[in-house]
Amino acid sequence: MSAQRTTMLVDGENIDATLGMSILGRRPQPEERPRWNNLLAHVERHWGNPVLGLFFLAVEGDLPASFVQALRNLGYRPVPLRGEGKVVDIAIQRTTEALAQMEDDVALVSHDRDFVPGIETLLETPGRRVAVIGFEEFMSADLRRIPGIEFLDLERDAGAFTSPLPRLRVLDIDEFDPFDFL
Repeated sequence: MSAQRTTMLVDGENIDATLGMSILGRRPQPEERPRWNNLLAHVERHWGNPVLGLFFLAVEGDLPASFVQALRNLGYRPVPLRGEGKVVDIAIQRTTEALAQMEDDVALVSHDRDFVPGIETLLETPGRRVAVIGFEEFMSADLRRIPGIEFLDLERDAGAFTSPLPRLRVLDIDEFDPFDFL
């Protein structure tokens, strides 16, 4: 099987919360947020398929029209959701179920362990490529245990940020540069 398309499922809420609470310790400034267009381009180059980027967002009040329009301009298909419970998680889980019936390669942008069953089902299709993209040090251990999954770091691999984030992660000795700490 050779997929003709990659579908990328973005859990924007999860990425934003991880960036803000776990990395920056505060609400990110606009210039500190991911460059979502860089992520689309990276995934397309990485697997050589056109990418359908679905950006899931929970909406409590009015539709964030300017953000939705920005996502559209970047090439994403926004999926604004409202309802009881974790609506973004529910929608992504339903989407992985639908994708299991298709041949698309799949990239999930999240750290959330709630998606493990859907990812495992996707990997049952021989030849399908599945990746999880996020911040390596915050990736769910349950996601890490899935055989056959590829992990891409949102900052280091995908180049989704314009300046380095203040992250603390375990370095391979070959990556260690003492000037980064001096």
